Amino acid sequence: MSEQEKMSVSKSAKREVVDEIKNTISQSQSFVLIDYKGLTVAQDTEFRKTFREAGVKYQVLKNTLVRIALNELGYNEFDEALNGPTAVAFGMTDALAPAKVADESITKYKAMQIKCGMMDKKFIDKVTVEQLAKVPAKPVLLSMLLSVLTAPVRGMAVALNRLAEKKGEQA
Repeated sequence: MSEQEKMSVSKSAKREVVDEIKNTISQSQSFVLIDYKGLTVAQDTEFRKTFREAGVKYQVLKNTLVRIALNELGYNEFDEALNGPTAVAFGMTDALAPAKVADESITKYKAMQIKCGMMDKKFIDKVTVEQLAKVPAKPVLLSMLLSVLTAPVRGMAVALNRLAEKKGEQA
């Protein structure tokens, strides 16, 4: 194979990867860019397993290819973050999962760091990703909402019951 043919194959292979990244970004609810340096092999294996269990697609991708994919989709805010070791965690079903797993793992391993991310097709900085990681899970939020919504009715029921008890004592 000539050098020209090798470059052509390489270029088409890179084009396929860029298209795949663009497709994954378009299908995901969110993603987080992570500087993954500082992990041992065992920690990295556990880290990847945690992402899989949370339904998160975790990949180490070439910065240049991710940058091209994002730029072609109209996002250039990520260019600065796409330097050094970078992994991408895509939240395919749960938008908060990549941030939560990354934040928990950073705390657990005392390594890595969050660079930035995207949610609702908008750039979010490191601080916002870290704040999103602290948001309770959807079932917990729904439980809290239900508790708030039922509190006035519960309070009125207790008050009416006490009123009925007082009238019963007077009779």
